[in-house]
Amino acid sequence: MGSYREHALDGASAVDLVVALYDGILRFLFEAGAAVDCGDQVGRRVAVKRALDIIIHLQARLRMDVGGRPAQVLSEFYASIFAQILQASQSASRQKFDHAIDCVRTVRDAWKQVAKDPVANHGLPQLRTMPVGRQTNIESGESVGEAGGNWTA
Repeated sequence: MGSYREHALDGASAVDLVVALYDGILRFLFEAGAAVDCGDQVGRRVAVKRALDIIIHLQARLRMDVGGRPAQVLSEFYASIFAQILQASQSASRQKFDHAIDCVRTVRDAWKQVAKDPVANHGLPQLRTMPVGRQTNIESGESVGEAGGNWTA
């Protein structure tokens, strides 16, 4: 299955990769919510950390000089959702995780609409994915190091 994951997005557009990252955030938020239901603190923290790592990755790759106002709005969204997820984790609140899921899903669905629009995708680069655990600069396709950090949620 690792091979499938590594090759599933080969040739995907930059927008398709963003949608896949949002799908990852959602998956980890659902895992965090389920961990809250089971009283699994370690599982909650692991899932939250992975969701926040993706958000950090997305935020770090915003190009304010190119993206203008939409990039600024996304930056504010990422900061807001980051804080919401931390609050949900700290209070071990399933309802707060569900709210964060709703917010992320709304933005993910907007990206999905962009992915379906051939005009919006015209001229965007086709990117090769990196092995799990590696970060890629979406603009250049260069590997920029290991994903993750040394903090807990």
